Amino acid sequence: MGEVLIKAENVSKKFAKDFKRSLYYGVKDVFSKVSGGERKKELRKTEFWAVKDVSFEVKRGECLGLIGHNGAGKSTLLKMLNGLIAPDEGSITMRGKIGALIELGAGFNPILTGRENIYNNASVLGFTKEEVNKKFDSIVEFSEIGEFLDMPVQNYSSGMKVRLGFAVAAQMEPDILLIDEVLAVGDMGFVLKCFKRIDEILPHTAVIFVSHSMPMVSRICTQITLMNKGVIQYYGVDVGKGIDSYYQHFSAGENAYEVYSNQTLKFISASVKDRNIEGGNFIIGWNEDVEMIFNLQVLQPLLSPLCSIAIYNQEQRGIAESKTTISLDIEDEQYFKNDTLIIKMSTKKLSLSKGIYSITLNISDKKSSSPILKINNALNIQVTNAAQTWTSYLLDIDTVISKSKI
Repeated sequence: MGEVLIKAENVSKKFAKDFKRSLYYGVKDVFSKVSGGERKKELRKTEFWAVKDVSFEVKRGECLGLIGHNGAGKSTLLKMLNGLIAPDEGSITMRGKIGALIELGAGFNPILTGRENIYNNASVLGFTKEEVNKKFDSIVEFSEIGEFLDMPVQNYSSGMKVRLGFAVAAQMEPDILLIDEVLAVGDMGFVLKCFKRIDEILPHTAVIFVSHSMPMVSRICTQITLMNKGVIQYYGVDVGKGIDSYYQHFSAGENAYEVYSNQTLKFISASVKDRNIEGGNFIIGWNEDVEMIFNLQVLQPLLSPLCSIAIYNQEQRGIAESKTTISLDIEDEQYFKNDTLIIKMSTKKLSLSKGIYSITLNISDKKSSSPILKINNALNIQVTNAAQTWTSYLLDIDTVISKSKI
């Protein structure tokens, strides 16, 4: 078993919503502590718990994903772990050198150059000048800002600051690495490089990774904590289950809305054949056949249109699209004003993994391919499965394992 490097025990932190009252409470608590009194545990006027009774531990070689919606208490908890603020209750134990990327540019002196800030940042982490000298070339190479190394950091872009900050924190190989959302501003090439570096140092480091990007969380985390209003809702090694619980906060099916229309068709309704609906989502079992039905009203006469759908996951990322096809007995059937257009689209063994998906309906002219109508969230489906997965597809694959003599 790995050594426990991070341990939080019943950690709580409260704040006052009113700034003046917050200052008053702060001064009062300081005098109370100096005089030997105890800090009041109950909430006072305008106070609230930003973090309440949070406990977890992270061992060397583990990465804890800290997730939750805005205001859940993630950043407050991370600041306590980094020693920037003290908890009102509970205790935090951190063993070893700590590297933190909590706020963009935090720890940088804006009037100093990148070169000077490398030494400053590393010294804050507890590394000597000699240790920095040995790693200096690797830091510069990883950050990819060599030509701007002697420029004041205040002139750096947000991406350049992230590059430099992560390069110092990762290349110096601290015992503990805290990352809060900063990778979201990096380009994809640098993000992939960061993930590769985390993979390299993870066996020797304890990492806490805060992000709203569930693909990023699932990519590197070995355990996960879901926070809501300052308290832990889920904590465990089943990362997929934690991510699924996170998505439940945003799972209500949205109503369909029109993105584009040339006033030829009007969207009426959509459904999935022989499926129940819960919370605005049609329930579908994994790997089942699906028939989707779309009803539209014809506003202007038209010939047989082309129809297609696009499927988006819970982060509204496109994951699948149908071919633009049409299946009719009469190749160019004409539809007249006030006719009802019924579109049926079927697919065999839908292998989307467990989760909620929205479907966009696209209709275009058969001859010119020009758009006629586009409806977002024309249909919302929820795929059910006992298996917890974080990827968009759960494939049904036959696997054969054999051996042979060399």
